[in-house]
Amino acid sequence: MNSWAVPDGRHKLVLGMVHLAPLPGTPFHRPHTFSEILDTAVASARALYDGGADGCLIQTVDRVYSVADESDPARTVAMGLIARAVVEATGGAFRVGVQMMRNATRASLAVAQVAGGDYVRAGALVGQTLTAHGMVRPDPLEVMSYRRSIDAERVGIVADIDSMHFTWHGGEKTTAEVARAARTAGADAVSLSHPDERTALHMIASVREAVPHLPIILAGHTNHDNAGRLLADADGAFVGTCLESEGWGGKVDIDLVRRYVDIVREVER
Repeated sequence: MNSWAVPDGRHKLVLGMVHLAPLPGTPFHRPHTFSEILDTAVASARALYDGGADGCLIQTVDRVYSVADESDPARTVAMGLIARAVVEATGGAFRVGVQMMRNATRASLAVAQVAGGDYVRAGALVGQTLTAHGMVRPDPLEVMSYRRSIDAERVGIVADIDSMHFTWHGGEKTTAEVARAARTAGADAVSLSHPDERTALHMIASVREAVPHLPIILAGHTNHDNAGRLLADADGAFVGTCLESEGWGGKVDIDLVRRYVDIVREVER
């Protein structure tokens, strides 16, 4: 049983983003910088850990991506080394997630399983979504078969269902309907977001009604101002820009983490 199987209705997960510079095996990687990328990732994860966050999501930011569920071998090895270093630098209860963009879910599962991570985030698990890099067409049967083949069923899958990474393409389908489809396909939790707070709250409510016991993670657009209101209804959040001292892609600031966590913990009382 993976860590997403029995959600705690009161505890809200704060999962900080660890954004990586382009990795080896990608066209915008700067040679001889891998050690720097790894050290920065560990420092950011450690700031999240020390600041009281529940975990992190290590996400590739390689600028251009294949839309297929595939990853260059050098890139996958690099991600594995980073994920293992983050696991070793943080405590056992700290949830370490892996997301190899755009949608290399099988490679993400392999990294999480071998490196000791806890979950992966799938930019798309069901349906299809049009992105700047082309149409992403996931294969949930292939993903779930692969997870079983490497004995990674302990590794949770958080599936985007309506966010900056995923919008259902081809026919009308509500966020709640996509959530139900993702759950049927094997998602352990879903992630969603919207820049408008009222719209986000409506999305959360609709999914909660359709799939009552499915954990809902906010996939962006939270900050120190709105976290308390949004996390009163959701089960957790992926948190990036507002925790980074120089804005998106900057180093994680432990003081910003502590402030955010304090706001969320007030919601739990």
